[in-house]
Amino acid sequence: MWFIFSIFTAIAWGAANLFYKKGSDSKDKLSHLKIVVMVGLVMGIHAVFYMIIKDISFDPFDMVRYFPVSFMYILSMTIGYIGLRYIELSIAAPVQNSSGAVSAVLLFIFFPREMSSIAIAGILIVTAGVIGLAFLEKQAETEALQTNNKIIDKKYQIGVLAIIFPILYSLIDGLGTFADGIYLDELKLISEDAALLAYEFTFFICAAICYFYIKVIKKEPFKLFKQRDRGIAAILETIGQFFYVFAMAGNAIIAAPLIASYCIFSVILSRIFLKEIMSKKQYVMIAVVVVGIILLGITDGL
Repeated sequence: MWFIFSIFTAIAWGAANLFYKKGSDSKDKLSHLKIVVMVGLVMGIHAVFYMIIKDISFDPFDMVRYFPVSFMYILSMTIGYIGLRYIELSIAAPVQNSSGAVSAVLLFIFFPREMSSIAIAGILIVTAGVIGLAFLEKQAETEALQTNNKIIDKKYQIGVLAIIFPILYSLIDGLGTFADGIYLDELKLISEDAALLAYEFTFFICAAICYFYIKVIKKEPFKLFKQRDRGIAAILETIGQFFYVFAMAGNAIIAAPLIASYCIFSVILSRIFLKEIMSKKQYVMIAVVVVGIILLGITDGL
């Protein structure tokens, strides 16, 4: 069953990215906060049911203890939502998934251990792919600005920053994963159940703050039950997390690279449903990043 759970996880998270993109509006400067509201709401509901079903008592102080990790995860996701307003999902997803390289390097530096040649190759390949995508984005920006068209693609109006958002996501998420390793593995500062609940309840509080900001301060119309795409994305995110636990528990060595490559599903779905058109060079760079991610996923279980 672990294989089926791995596939379900990859499909759920890949599909979640699709709906994150559909829920991102380049004309709406608050669209990223609206996504935060929906994700935080679903996570809060999930946390409550998780406590009831598993009969877990929750210490609110765990939210304070685990806050550095929660903060980096939530910040990275929010930055990722902003980036989706300006860049194709086909590019954003693989770059964001390269966060594994960041956490691997940090763990190697602060907790020295022998690193396999496969791991080193994975990190170098991912880095090369990300740099290549950034170069192609800059090249496309220059070409767009040199044309005589009066209307320029929205993402090129902010220049090379379009690729910066998923890169920032990768870096901050990698820091979060690194911190998570310290909390849960190296120093064992908190249990897995407590960390999950602390994270989801923290996300829920962030969602409440964002909702207050949107409705009261900015006075923007925002009806929770009409956020179809954002709501579906939040649900798929949570479903993926559910299957992820069972997949990793069943066969982590093989499940890890399968799940880590969920960006492939994002690329396929974006091409089918969003009709994203990319150059052959961009596809080559995306393939390079995906290969690096799979290599890192393999070494994760060695």
